[in-house]
Amino acid sequence: MPSLSSSCAEQAGELIPLIDRNRCEGKADCLRVCPYGVFEVRVLRRDERDGISGIGRLKAFAHGYRQAVAVKADQCHACGLCVQACPEKAIKLRNARLES
Repeated sequence: MPSLSSSCAEQAGELIPLIDRNRCEGKADCLRVCPYGVFEVRVLRRDERDGISGIGRLKAFAHGYRQAVAVKADQCHACGLCVQACPEKAIKLRNARLES
């Protein structure tokens, strides 16, 4: 893995990526740019689809419910590359303590 610690704002796991299920189209730009292997793109489980709006559900269905998932959120160093790369603006970085 590349060492980006000098350009990252936080220690690993202090900020975590949150993915807006109503916006993500599973294009995998986040997966390609993340140097820490935080993301994978896969079909969402039924329980992960809870809370998606009507329009978000249609959009997700159109993409086969394939979306990005932060499977190693605790490895996030808050470099922000995923936020910048996401064409749908579906990723935000949030304080991990507030999301627990």
